[in-house]
Amino acid sequence: MSDPIWLTLAVAVILGPLVAVIQNLRKENSEQHSEARELLHEVIKTVDKVDNKLEKHIDWHLDKETK
Repeated sequence: MSDPIWLTLAVAVILGPLVAVIQNLRKENSEQHSEARELLHEVIKTVDKVDNKLEKHIDWHLDKETK
């Protein structure tokens, strides 16, 4: 066999598993990003609730002062 064929086979044998590992890591990374987005969404909802309660409480104090 000629050298280019052996070179092609060697590259395929070396890079094949490497590409598979990289693809797996990318999938795991995407899953982690998805989980992080969901958690951030929950944090945003919680902060909005606290903000609303705080705003109502401040308004209560302001109304109390004007009376």
